[in-house]
Amino acid sequence: MEVIKVEQLYKQYRLGQVGTGSLIQDVNRWWYMIRGKEDPYEVITETNDRTTQAKRDFVWALEDVSFSVNQGEVLGIIGRNGAGKSSLLKILSKVTSPTRGQITLNGRVASLLEVGTGFNPELTGRENIYLNGAILGMTKKEIAGKFDEIVAFSGVEKYIDTPVKRYSSGMYVRLAFAVAAHLEPEILIVDEVLAVGDVDFQKKCIGKMKDVASAGRTVLFVSHNMEAIKNLCSRALLMEHGTIVSEGSPSQVIETYLNNRSKSDWGHTYTELEAPGNEFTRLKSIVLKPIREDGKLMITVKSSLEINISFWNYVEDLVANLSLHLYAATGECVFNVITQLPPPTIGVGLHHARCVIPKELLNTGVFYVSFMLVQDTAKPLFNFDEVLTFEVEEERENTNWHGKFPGFVRPNIDFKISS
Repeated sequence: MEVIKVEQLYKQYRLGQVGTGSLIQDVNRWWYMIRGKEDPYEVITETNDRTTQAKRDFVWALEDVSFSVNQGEVLGIIGRNGAGKSSLLKILSKVTSPTRGQITLNGRVASLLEVGTGFNPELTGRENIYLNGAILGMTKKEIAGKFDEIVAFSGVEKYIDTPVKRYSSGMYVRLAFAVAAHLEPEILIVDEVLAVGDVDFQKKCIGKMKDVASAGRTVLFVSHNMEAIKNLCSRALLMEHGTIVSEGSPSQVIETYLNNRSKSDWGHTYTELEAPGNEFTRLKSIVLKPIREDGKLMITVKSSLEINISFWNYVEDLVANLSLHLYAATGECVFNVITQLPPPTIGVGLHHARCVIPKELLNTGVFYVSFMLVQDTAKPLFNFDEVLTFEVEEERENTNWHGKFPGFVRPNIDFKISS
């Protein structure tokens, strides 16, 4: 039995604006629509691709999305940030409405979206439990029957009569998940719950979602944690630029996702006229290539990363070395390495360098590369800033921990227990 059916769903946004952005355009849209004509602003809408500069004010967050979910199914939804996952969940949760298309929901929906949704920050934890139950159509007696179970699951007994605006993000999410999962909705929608909380809470969340599904209820689960998607979901969808590009078993869809990780992000090649640089040097190309025993083109914590650099040198008999910096997305330098010492003397022309980052060194996350050409080990000739960006995905086994490991590196160090 289908409990969710989505047909040709579209969601349009105007960048930086509410509605169309002007009263005249809002009235014009209304006048077209009551006469049964096409929205005049949809024809000037472009795909929502975060990797390119927008050329128009209107973008599609969702574009022709169609799928269905059966009763008792756990559906995983994966994709890069900006793929349209959160927009889809907000429409299914009735937080926002679609621009076009139709959704059919057979049953009550409880949602756990980003921190801050679903709760009134001025109310206490106790009051928010009753408020959410009332929104789902439950009686006060029915909510009271679930109250102790919700509080015990969330682990916030001591603060249940404290306004939730004073909760930490972890406390907030624990209580929000407990409320959503225990008030017996027919459809449970969960967005990145495993990003917050300790290992015990994460195990409880996964166990509870399995219990919800085994009881004949339906779960939609969005996560960047591929292992959790594999372990929990019976089916998965992959979204890119607001559309569904793959659907099937979690293992199959995850492999497609990792193989499709925008390989255009893994390198740049320039002509000599357009290349970044100065009168001393210019960058011809920088290319990243993952190296794996299974031959798959995917960047995970178990992939070695080969960075190949080609550059033009315009200085005769240059005693040169390259200094490469790897930065985390937050701006901290993870490491700095330099080419061989003593440095070689190079002539005018095209030269190449190769750097290999070993597997099981970097943690998951986004990283970017900068490097500079240095003369006589002391004088920078040009700094090629942020010329390469890549994201390391998770790949783990034999662990019940589904959260993100702390830190920027995760080296495979010999560390064992013995008796």
